[in-house]
Amino acid sequence: IVYGARIAVGMAVLGVGIAAAIGVGLGLVAGYRGNWSDQALSRLMEVWLAFPSLLLAIVIVARLGPSLKSTVIALGIVGVPSFFRLTRASTLSARRAEYVEATQAIGARDHRILLRHILPNIAPALIVLATMRMGTLLLAAGGLSFIGLGAQPPQPEWGALLAAGRDYMDVAPWLAVFPGLCITLTVVGFNLLGDGLRDALDPRLRYGHR
Repeated sequence: IVYGARIAVGMAVLGVGIAAAIGVGLGLVAGYRGNWSDQALSRLMEVWLAFPSLLLAIVIVARLGPSLKSTVIALGIVGVPSFFRLTRASTLSARRAEYVEATQAIGARDHRILLRHILPNIAPALIVLATMRMGTLLLAAGGLSFIGLGAQPPQPEWGALLAAGRDYMDVAPWLAVFPGLCITLTVVGFNLLGDGLRDALDPRLRYGHR
């Protein structure tokens, strides 16, 4: 179970990394450029969100073949819309800020404005979202492994251990209890970490009682 933590958490971290890389990049372009690119990307994300996330992940893994790599790719693809929507909304607000207008006035290129000025200012919200999504993706990865589409034996991923332990609930219940308990505690831990980061990084919450 301890060794399996590396696999379970690693899958969640890599999935969030893929989702953030794609979603943040597209969200910055859509929010800053606007016009047809914003409309096209927003409609694409709406179609993306029309599919249930877990069902979409199952379809992707089934098409690529059950493995850790396929699971990570599926989790990354499923998580893209949430990062896109937050990045787009934050960029739409940030591009009208005075510091962005001042940077445009001195002739800075668009990519410099996005990477050096807008992205650092919206990063706290993205960090909080990434932390919260880790718990969700860890749970999804465990679910895929539980039904045989994620980690394959003898890899000790928590979902796979839970699936293997269910056949011995009458004689050795701890084989299923402890992997399930680890999944539960880790997801709760990621959610609590996200709440703490939100309070720490949001100045409105930090100074709201002063």
